[in-house]
Amino acid sequence: MPRTPSGRPRRSPYTRRGLGWAAALAAAFAVLAGVVLTRHGTPYPLDTGPIDWSVRHRPHGWLTAARGVTHAGTGPYPFVAAALGGWLGGSRGRMARARAGVPVALLAVVALLAEQAVRGAVMVAADRARPPVADWAVAASGHSFPSGHTSSSAMAAGLLAWGALRARPGPPGRVAAALCVAAAVAVGCSRVYLGVHWPTDVLGGWLYAGWCLLLALPPLSVYARAHDSEDGSGSGSGEVRP
Repeated sequence: MPRTPSGRPRRSPYTRRGLGWAAALAAAFAVLAGVVLTRHGTPYPLDTGPIDWSVRHRPHGWLTAARGVTHAGTGPYPFVAAALGGWLGGSRGRMARARAGVPVALLAVVALLAEQAVRGAVMVAADRARPPVADWAVAASGHSFPSGHTSSSAMAAGLLAWGALRARPGPPGRVAAALCVAAAVAVGCSRVYLGVHWPTDVLGGWLYAGWCLLLALPPLSVYARAHDSEDGSGSGSGEVRP
């Protein structure tokens, strides 16, 4: 077993339970990908029904709102959310410890970049076509499975929720984490509503992001707790420990 500089055995950041959930999500994603690719990306009724409904129900106000929501899943926004989550997790939300949050914020951004890089390779390998262009209510490019906006927003929301729970382990942190989850769900649903992704693309994005979070959060937690120990602020109740 690897040892720390002090000679004590270095414990793995992963638990059996966390690895079990990660394996379950990976298996679910693999099964979904297999189902999608069995028909070479051809949509199922489960896919076409919500798209058809969305095309018929797009009042101007809802369409404008959906476009605003969907933009939160791309560009700088996921990276800002991931960095903020890392900073909150490292600093525990205290300006006196602001410097301690910087390396954790950088690690959170690296985790998001890794998620996007692997997901991009999966999209190319799956090579699934998007819904018909006539159904699109917003510009889109690239392949369809899994949804990039969905996975990036879910990964970023998970990192931000983790940071909020470490910074405010009580009800405020739980409320903030719930809002993060709601935002990620909204981004994924907006991709279907706007006609640029099939529902199975969005489901695949959520499963993939969940798997990535279960791999990224334990090392982040260990790193953040190490900084807690250095300044005597405690081990940090309320943090997420997959």
